[in-house]
Amino acid sequence: MNAPLSSTVKTADWKAEKHVPAIAAPAAAKANEPFDVEIDVGREIPHPNTAQHHIVWIALHFVPEGSNTSIELGRADFSAHGASLSDAPGPAATAPSARFRVSLAVSGTLHATAYCNLHGLWTSSAPIMVE
Repeated sequence: MNAPLSSTVKTADWKAEKHVPAIAAPAAAKANEPFDVEIDVGREIPHPNTAQHHIVWIALHFVPEGSNTSIELGRADFSAHGASLSDAPGPAATAPSARFRVSLAVSGTLHATAYCNLHGLWTSSAPIMVE
């Protein structure tokens, strides 16, 4: 029997755990006016970015108030993790950070998820009021 999703998606305070995606977004926005949402993994405690241990992707979702449906707003895939043909780190790496420009018509909750190749799926959320 498989474990329920709620036990496999991990959460924590992003200031104390390097895997949690930290959301930087305004607490309020004007209806249908674009604003930026930034998501970083390892904002307070750096996450390794090596071929052996890295963030594979970050996604941003929105759940409108009173709804159970998640709307994917954006996704960033990270391809360069310092991979190399030798034991030395390679010449390029991608930092686990993304910025999305979005507009919302209603209030709700922003949800960020990040996938670590070693430690699985991590999530955080932030409410946003639309005026």
